[in-house]
Amino acid sequence: MYYKILEELKKTESYISGEELGEKLGVSRAAIWKGIQKLKEQGYEIEAVSNKGYHIVRNQDLYNGIEIEEVCNTTKIAKEVYFYEQTDSTNNCIRKLAKEGKKEGVVAVAEIQTAGKGRRGKGWQSPKGTGIWMSMLLTPNITPPEAPVLTLLAGLAVCRAVRQQTGLTAMIKWPNDILISNKKICGILTELYAEMDSVHFVITGIGINVNTEVFPEELQKTATSLKIEKGETISRKNMIKAVIEEFEKIYLQYEKECSFLPFREEYKKYCINVGKELQVLSKQPFIAKGIDITEQGELLVQKQTGEKVVVFSGEVSIRNI
Repeated sequence: MYYKILEELKKTESYISGEELGEKLGVSRAAIWKGIQKLKEQGYEIEAVSNKGYHIVRNQDLYNGIEIEEVCNTTKIAKEVYFYEQTDSTNNCIRKLAKEGKKEGVVAVAEIQTAGKGRRGKGWQSPKGTGIWMSMLLTPNITPPEAPVLTLLAGLAVCRAVRQQTGLTAMIKWPNDILISNKKICGILTELYAEMDSVHFVITGIGINVNTEVFPEELQKTATSLKIEKGETISRKNMIKAVIEEFEKIYLQYEKECSFLPFREEYKKYCINVGKELQVLSKQPFIAKGIDITEQGELLVQKQTGEKVVVFSGEVSIRNI
């Protein structure tokens, strides 16, 4: 109901009475009052004046499920957004929604994650009001071995969005991090739910340090935020809009062509691993030079012996960073 009240308030330039709102929506004035309180809880500034009614204050840069749904110009992704003031992990939220039968494209967004997850089980810092912590439900027609490409596509979308919105030189550290000034501003975690030869669904989680100003001591040398790098506060609503819209463009093209190849050159241009000396942290770690990204999105490296090998997954550290 409060969605409809918000819609009517946004349509009206001046004040609108609770009685008039009730008549338009077919509910009581008490229901309208409750809806107004709910909107205020969501952060909307609504003026209430006796004998005049309600008036919404314009140009509020709010960050909530209603605003994200409304601002995204998409056909599939974020047509339905679940917003959580606090949750353990948005990937966990999407997993529950998927098991409830929600459609592809549903997005979970949190203000706070109490158990945000990074790569290899590491924790992800998710303080309130500072970042974008989101996950998307995807049901692509792919085989399980192709699923890691979705991490690369999400990274490309974030890289595009950051460059568009801030002008900062965002780079991709294969396979799942976005860096600025050689420090991490974004991590991507993709979880696959599949059988041997078929994919049930994929969850792609994205965490972006947008307006974080201070990091724990152990992260200060490796992490940064858009605000720190740009020197000004960044609109989270505009940033999440850009990420979602860019991801949908990429994802729909990927679905149509069933190939990473159309994105390979752009990805390679932004990939900081190419041309760098790397340490590949496999069962038997080795030093190599990153030389290319394959048509399947794998990292091609050359060992010190001259042998060229493909890295399918795992942790790749860039030396001297």
